[in-house]
Amino acid sequence: MRFTKMHGLGNDYVYVNAFEETIVDPAALAVRISDRHFGVGSDGLVMICPSETADFRMRMFNADGSEGDMCGNASRCVAKYVYERGMTDKATVTLETPAGIKTLMMTVEEGVVTGVRVDMGEPKVACQDVPCLLGEGVVKMAPIEALGRIFYITPVCTGNPHGVIVLDEPVEDFPLEIYGPVLERHPAFPKRANIEFVNVISRDRLRMRVWERGSGVTLACGTGSCAVLVACHLNGLCERRAAVVLDGGELVNEWDEATGHVFMNGPATFVFDGEYKHP
Repeated sequence: MRFTKMHGLGNDYVYVNAFEETIVDPAALAVRISDRHFGVGSDGLVMICPSETADFRMRMFNADGSEGDMCGNASRCVAKYVYERGMTDKATVTLETPAGIKTLMMTVEEGVVTGVRVDMGEPKVACQDVPCLLGEGVVKMAPIEALGRIFYITPVCTGNPHGVIVLDEPVEDFPLEIYGPVLERHPAFPKRANIEFVNVISRDRLRMRVWERGSGVTLACGTGSCAVLVACHLNGLCERRAAVVLDGGELVNEWDEATGHVFMNGPATFVFDGEYKHP
């Protein structure tokens, strides 16, 4: 099976062109191929598929085999892949995902995609729509307990369920690997959740680290960066447009007041092509 390794700010996936390759059990393959010792090594598996409702369809599987609804970093990589591999000549394409159809707007310079702006659609800010069981309607900084410590969390869905926690302590020193898995599977999140830990640097600059549902600590999370912008704005901590600094780099996001949509701007990078031998 031929594959391509790509990343968006270090959030790396194995990409397979499902126009040409057939995967019988993508969940099982995601577990094997994501292993960083015995597989290719990645945060998961992404399949680029035909679509009846959009230009392309994306299926994304986390490293534990669970299927995600949306991945912002992966969507930018899909845009770069389909354009630079000659699957489209359009600089704007639509992408079918379980979280709806997303529009990918590429910046192209001499045939190379140098950046992608993704229309992530309207975020779901009502707690019950995330889904989260901490209340009804918009819930801001609700207390939640993990391992005897109380955090204050704002639930948001930007294609995936997220819980955003603003910290006073530096996120670089925070033990994500201890609290992340507990909060991901907290009873308040019936479908589990990505958990973002945030420092507000200024009203237009946020620093976040993330524990991703199904993958653990990752260097970046596109949907998470959008959730962080929305949550921090709801809490009066930032403007509608802000840079979000992740371990793997920086995204610039905007929650457009006129449309209610969140737009994410960032890069995508090819790493290498390879051939995976099925065990």
